[in-house]
Amino acid sequence: MRSREAGRSLLRVLIVLAIGQIIGWGTIGLLAVVGTEVAADLHMDISAVFAGNSIFYVLMGLCAPILARPFTRFGARRVMIAGTVIGVPGFVLLSLAKGPILFVVAWMILGMAGSATLATAAYILLNEVAGRGAKRGIGAMMLVTGLASSIFWPTTSFLSHAVGWRGTCLVFAAMLLLVSLPLNYFGLPRRAETADDAAAVAMAAGASPIVQKRTFLLILAALALNAFVAFGLSAVFIELLKAEGLSPTQAVTFGSMLGIIQVSARGLDFLGGGRWDGITTGIFAGSAIPVAMLLMMFGGGSHWMIAAFILLYGMGSGAFAVARATIPLVFYDKTEFTKATSRLAMPLNLISAAAPPILVGLLTQFGSKALLGLAMLCSCGALVILLWLRQLRPAGGAPAAN
Repeated sequence: MRSREAGRSLLRVLIVLAIGQIIGWGTIGLLAVVGTEVAADLHMDISAVFAGNSIFYVLMGLCAPILARPFTRFGARRVMIAGTVIGVPGFVLLSLAKGPILFVVAWMILGMAGSATLATAAYILLNEVAGRGAKRGIGAMMLVTGLASSIFWPTTSFLSHAVGWRGTCLVFAAMLLLVSLPLNYFGLPRRAETADDAAAVAMAAGASPIVQKRTFLLILAALALNAFVAFGLSAVFIELLKAEGLSPTQAVTFGSMLGIIQVSARGLDFLGGGRWDGITTGIFAGSAIPVAMLLMMFGGGSHWMIAAFILLYGMGSGAFAVARATIPLVFYDKTEFTKATSRLAMPLNLISAAAPPILVGLLTQFGSKALLGLAMLCSCGALVILLWLRQLRPAGGAPAAN
């Protein structure tokens, strides 16, 4: 009976987190659809507009280590509630922007909000609820949240045609206030204080030695290389498809399929349950991404090759997204997970911030092949490091000592 109640409680948490993450990532991705309109309206270069994503990830990264203490002291729920409240004025300011100053300030606020609500916050909350069993919970949540782009790219396109990109920002602010905030407040569990929580608070006060060692640096390198590709391409994916010869409408249609494919890949990982860990998922996923890049580079703009690229890249990136979240569970126990994840978040978000302008610059100055070539090199590097990490994987699920 107690196990059944725990299962129902976890399901409720997963539903709330999934809705919140879909709204969070979906609304943040608006520049992928309306970036050109924003650039024309604000008289800014398109690369400068896409730097809004970079500002977002920089602030997420800078805030991550600062939030490690609130996460361990107050729990993820309270931090996520605060972050949702902060996000509302971010979208309001963005809707009021007349030039680069308010535009930058808005994305700074959204970055602070994202650090408290997106990805890392959800993983920490699931770890609070399920400990090492959080892998299946993370996989289940990401199975649904992978639909964010498939839901919000067409939604953003519809809203921008109906009320303009400024009106779209106000609709997104209303979503945070009227949907995400009540869900986080009423739907997420209050954390019960335990001995593990007390240990986690004590850890937050000082350095955790395990995250300074070789294993941590290798995890960081593999995840950073993949994050550069994944977050950079997510910002410029539609523009990349246009550069390959698709019309704007075709690019949105083809691009919207990416989220569905990513969800399918996450579903395969979820169905695998405990039969493989994050390292194994990452290796299989990381093998597909370079092949996808090669197909696109030499496909000559063929619709069939573009479809094959989206299929392979979607499968690989979708599964790797689960790996990015679950690889730390292989090496860290419950009390170390929050600290390690927060430490990883800062460099990963800074890398993610650098990716969009770099890839936009490559695309506009040198064409799609330069972008795809760099993405392939980064993906191959991540795969090599994961193969190395497989040799360092602790036996029997014990935390790593290297």
